[in-house]
Amino acid sequence: MDLFDAYSSIAAPSEGLYKDNGSRFIALAYPVETEEEVKAIVAGLRKQYHDARHHCFAYRLGYKGNVFRSSDDGEPSGSAGRPILGQIDSAGLSDVLVVVVRYFGGIKLGIPGLIRAYKTSTADALAQAQVVEKIAGVWLRLSFGYESMNAVMKVLKEMDLPQRAQDFGQQCSLEVRVRLSALDSFREKMGTTIKIEEI
Repeated sequence: MDLFDAYSSIAAPSEGLYKDNGSRFIALAYPVETEEEVKAIVAGLRKQYHDARHHCFAYRLGYKGNVFRSSDDGEPSGSAGRPILGQIDSAGLSDVLVVVVRYFGGIKLGIPGLIRAYKTSTADALAQAQVVEKIAGVWLRLSFGYESMNAVMKVLKEMDLPQRAQDFGQQCSLEVRVRLSALDSFREKMGTTIKIEEI
């Protein structure tokens, strides 16, 4: 089965801005990989922009993009979080969080006005970002006897895989990252004498 394991994200944080009737919408886009990172960034921005009226956000995570959430943070339902998420999706991105900080200008914009503001500020932030290709993969722990060392190292070199946590004693172990589409062939090359666990 040929897995499509490449997807697009952003390289670094970026910022966008939209103004309407005195209200300012500051959109801040971040590359993220976990919901813990999302929570930490949103909490940090609430502190940094503590005088703002709303901190609305949306994110999509993972190479399949199946982890996502949006928050209106007190704006009328569906007027903030969903338009933000819609822009992440129309840019074809994942592993991205966008928080839009709103300073209220005293004039209500109405729901169509809010949707436009959240959409446009998010689109601006994402347009400023550098899009990068990410490859989905998993870290595996390999355990093997010392006699298998050369065979294991040969495969790792051949497939050019990132490694960490090497321990070469009587029993050897190391951790290696394999892209999803190469998993089956990796397991095949390693054979049955090497113990492989996902971590």
